[in-house]
Order: sequence, then structure tokens, then C-alpha cells
Amino acid sequence: MDPSSTIAMIGDNAPMMLSVLVFLAAGTLAFAAMLGFRAREAVRRRAARVGVDDGAPMGRRSLRYSGVRVAQKLVDYATRHYASVDSTDMKVLRRRLVQAGIYDPHGAAYFFIARGIAAVGLAAGAFFGLPVFGLSGKTSFWLFVMAAGVVGYLVPSLYLDRRIAAKRLEHQAGFPDFMDLLVVCADAGLSMEASLDRIGRELGVSYPSLAANIHMANLEIRAGRTMTEALEHLGDRLGLDEARSFATLIAQSDELGSSIGDALRVYSDDMRHKRLSRAEEKAYSLPAKLAVPMMVCIFPVLFIVILCPVIVRLATNNW
Repeated sequence: MDPSSTIAMIGDNAPMMLSVLVFLAAGTLAFAAMLGFRAREAVRRRAARVGVDDGAPMGRRSLRYSGVRVAQKLVDYATRHYASVDSTDMKVLRRRLVQAGIYDPHGAAYFFIARGIAAVGLAAGAFFGLPVFGLSGKTSFWLFVMAAGVVGYLVPSLYLDRRIAAKRLEHQAGFPDFMDLLVVCADAGLSMEASLDRIGRELGVSYPSLAANIHMANLEIRAGRTMTEALEHLGDRLGLDEARSFATLIAQSDELGSSIGDALRVYSDDMRHKRLSRAEEKAYSLPAKLAVPMMVCIFPVLFIVILCPVIVRLATNNW
């Protein structure tokens, strides 16, 4: 073949040839990268089997691994320190953590570490951020820094209070349903332990926190605690007077030998009436709560819409 004709043919198909070359280069590069990743993954798996995975993100030589180790040592030290303290304040804190749904044995350590970090962090943020607003070198500067530290110190406690309040509302809303299901189980002939197990599984979707506490009460009964003690602990974890009254009701029915089914039925009716009374109370208090928003947001708009045409006519003398 004539070289000139070959060059002319290549020149005519230059875009296609360039596309083919680019495709081959990209395919070769992708294949090489895939082989490299597969080889590295195989090496990582073999290293993980012998416990020398140093190149992984959590390897012994990585910065992340070192940070996790330091944090774990700090948590363990704080846990040992606060676990040895059995004062009234620590008992109250542990009860609050349980009522907030925090069952981790390191919960107290996490709370105090978060309190210290929040206090130091907000104070440092105020120290470095206030000079931007021109407050450095003034007496108010140190007052703001101290106030920021105090706020940071109180933030974990405020968060815990909000979480306890949210859990308490969930428990309060689900406790009448718990009583109704308990009456149904008692009428069906189930024992108290079997009833608690069944109710815990039924309420798992609607009230997960309440179901978890019921499951813990059932585990306490299986571990050897009496029914009265397990229900008293359930009332303490829920933080509801209704749950404590329920534990007292079961204990008295057991001591006096009365029918538990009849007592549960009466108490269940009382719980339903209380829930209805709370709903009616919220409904009756709604007009008073809406008065201020209506006066601030709605009435000024109505006055403007009604009086604006009159004001315009007075200003233009166009009657």
C-alpha cells in the first residue's frame, strides 16, 4: 500500500483513532488500579488475620487509632473515678441518666467529660471571638468569658433534662396502652412475666423506650428479683407516679390476696380517664396560648388591611 494513501486514510479517521487510543489508555489505567486495589485488599485481609493491620484507618500507627486509645483511657479513668463515688449526687445523676435512656456504664464519665469540654470550649470561643467585636481589654470581656464557661458547664445538664422530659412524655402517653394490654393478657390467663414479655414486644414500635424498660423489668424477674422489686425499679426508670402506683397496687394485691385482674381493670380505667383529662386540659388551654400570637401577628395585619384605604383617602383628600 502506498504510504501517502495510508497517511491520508489515517488523517481521515483521526478522531476515531484518537478515541480508540484514549479508550485503551483509560481501560489499561483502570485495570492497573483494580489490580492494585485487589492486591492491597488481600494484603490487608492477611494482616488483619494476624493482628498487624498498621496501614488501615484504625491501625496501630495511625493518628486516629492513637486518638481513640487516648479517649478510651480517659473514659476508663473517669469511669473508675466516678464508680467509686457513692454520694447522693452521684446516685441522682445515675438515676437521671437511666431516666434519659442512657444505660451505658460509662454514662457518668461521658457526662462529666462533656461538661468539662463544653465549659472550656465555650470559654475559649468567647476568649478568641469577643475581640472581633471590640470587647478585648474591658471588664465586660472577662464577664462574657466566665458566662460562656458557666453556660458550657450547664449545657450537658440542660440537654439531659430535655431528654428526660421527652422520655417522660413518651412513657406517659404509652402507659395507659400498657395497662390496657396488661388487662387483656390477664383476662387471657397469662402470668405477669409472660404478659410483660408479650406487651414489650407489642409496644416496641409505638413506644420503644417504654418497651425497653418493660423488657429490663422482665429480665430482672428472670434473674431472681421479685415482681414487686422489678416493678418498683420500672417505676424509678420511667419517672412516672403512675408506674410507682402500679407497683404499689400489684404489691398490695399480692399481699391481700385480692384479684389482680379486677385491680388492673380499675387502674386501667383510671389511666384512660387521666389521659382524657390531660387532652381536655390542653384543648381548654389552647385559646389562652393563642391570644398572644394572634395579638402580635394577626391583629396588626387586620388593622393595616382595614385602615389602609381610609388612611390613603385622608392623605389624598379623595373621598
